[in-house]
Amino acid sequence: MSQRTSATRYAKALLEVAIAESDPSTIERDLATLSDAMQGHADLRRALTSPGVPQSGRENVARAVAAQAGVQPPVAKLFALLAERGRLDLVPTILEVYRERLLAHANVVRALVTSAAPLPADRIEALMTALARVTGKKVRLDTRVEPSLIGGVVTQIGSTVYDGSISTQLARMRQQLVENA
Repeated sequence: MSQRTSATRYAKALLEVAIAESDPSTIERDLATLSDAMQGHADLRRALTSPGVPQSGRENVARAVAAQAGVQPPVAKLFALLAERGRLDLVPTILEVYRERLLAHANVVRALVTSAAPLPADRIEALMTALARVTGKKVRLDTRVEPSLIGGVVTQIGSTVYDGSISTQLARMRQQLVENA
């Protein structure tokens, strides 16, 4: 079973518990705190994931870290369970999947808009409104600047890409000219 598949199962269960017993946004912040602690401190990461550390030691460290961080009970229980199963390496992936599921639960879709130059606020707002109308969901929009586009925008929602860039249009015109020559 892949790491992503395992992480998805844990994230799904955590979100269900969070919805029933707690605040899902608080759970996300707590999970991020533990993930950041593991990624930011090499010694802690080694103590939590190294096969050279006895399982009971990893479990004790995990409980102490969760208590010190003051995380909500569902996150503390998940962290202890992952330590018990030797799966603490999944925490960053669980966080990623949890965030995706939390957005889906809130009926929010993420979109990435890439443009040749920075977009003014009114243009960003218009894009968000249009994308919300198309998707039927609230839109969380990230923007990126890529001067090689020359002009226009490229919008990505999930795996769907809408390419309205000048560079792509020029490439299509060039291809048509080559084919018709």
